[in-house]
Amino acid sequence: MSHVFPRHTKADLPRAIAGDGCYLVDSNGKRYFDGSGGAAVSCLGHSDTAVIRAVQEQVGKLAFAHTGFLTSEPAEALAELLVVHAPGSLDRVYFVSGGSEATEAAIKLARQYHLERGEPERRHLIARRQSYHGNTLGALAAGGNAWRRQQFDPLLIGVSHIAPCYEYGDRAEGESAFDYGQRVANELKTEILRLGPETVMAFMAEPVVGATAGAVPAVEGYFKRIREICDDFGVLLILDEVMCGMGRTGHLFACEADGVEPDILCIAKGLGAGYQPIGAMLCSAEIYDTIAGGSGFFQHGHTYIGHPVATAAGLSVVTQMLGRDLISRCRDMGGQLQASLTDRFGDHPHVGDIRGRGLFRGIELVADRTTKAPFDPTRGLAAKVKRAAFDAGLICYPMSGTRDGQLGDHILLAPPFIITDAQIGEVVDKVDQAISVALALD
Repeated sequence: MSHVFPRHTKADLPRAIAGDGCYLVDSNGKRYFDGSGGAAVSCLGHSDTAVIRAVQEQVGKLAFAHTGFLTSEPAEALAELLVVHAPGSLDRVYFVSGGSEATEAAIKLARQYHLERGEPERRHLIARRQSYHGNTLGALAAGGNAWRRQQFDPLLIGVSHIAPCYEYGDRAEGESAFDYGQRVANELKTEILRLGPETVMAFMAEPVVGATAGAVPAVEGYFKRIREICDDFGVLLILDEVMCGMGRTGHLFACEADGVEPDILCIAKGLGAGYQPIGAMLCSAEIYDTIAGGSGFFQHGHTYIGHPVATAAGLSVVTQMLGRDLISRCRDMGGQLQASLTDRFGDHPHVGDIRGRGLFRGIELVADRTTKAPFDPTRGLAAKVKRAAFDAGLICYPMSGTRDGQLGDHILLAPPFIITDAQIGEVVDKVDQAISVALALD
């Protein structure tokens, strides 16, 4: 009998024993194509020799050094590499162990920054509905997914939520994509004015919304307008690239596609590619200098921040992404994946939208393609697709609640950047099989 506390107590999970490129292998020898990279994590696949070697060598030299006393070579090198390629004035890197820790640190840094500037009244955070920023209490409060928040709501800090930029579901008939983006972006200004401009500390958003909505990018001009509003009111812009960053959308930093520069940026998942648990919060030189010139101490911390082995893994991952031109490959293969999905499902009566950037793609399933009406949530379609795909040897990331946390179903695909042409065909075939099986189940 297992003593592991699993995610779902009634699930009887197979035991993974090996990784082989884009595949995971269980104890029965069954191979599963990792079509979601776990949760957009395994960008280099599961058996990258360079990362494995980097981890082994670092353990042999130095396994751990607490950052209250010492820094380490891999942490310094990874921070420098990230900053060299980071957008705008991002200049400092605060390493953590995962995405929730990164967004939690970002929220706390935003608050402390305003305190040290003599604006203690700035306390409000604004985010978006149908966002996901992590599962710690602060990150969960920032997230706008009603289903994830519901049972913990009494424990959460108050965060305002405005509309997402979700063109497929929310753009009005006759409204241009640009005008739609400006309309929903301007909700931020309205909310700042409602709360009181002097009380708002930050706005947080995902450049491409991941788990809760299924690879939804913003329309052109949306984030530029968001940046303008933040600047007008002295509000920090926090971009959460935990899932969509680190090459996943065809750019090292996802915000590059939108031509916008954040004040604080959060990354994780692909940063360690699954070889070590690592995330990071990057902030501008101005924010860092404010802390350094004030108290000199960011009142936050965890035991494993800047972990030498984790940062050694991250350094190897990012070095390979850049050195092997894997980000361009991700962009190109993402275009092939989109074309293959469109060719297969473009006229499917129950596929409403196929979207995303790079190797970060979402398929939204609908009961009626013409009206875009979602399936009845009691049908549990996403869960059925997940099971059918897994039975067929494909790991993908179907989720329900796409529209509002309750209605809607989508499939998220985020395969490793090393996916081949033939494997794109395998993924599309198995997604097709899974949808057919799931729709046949009543």
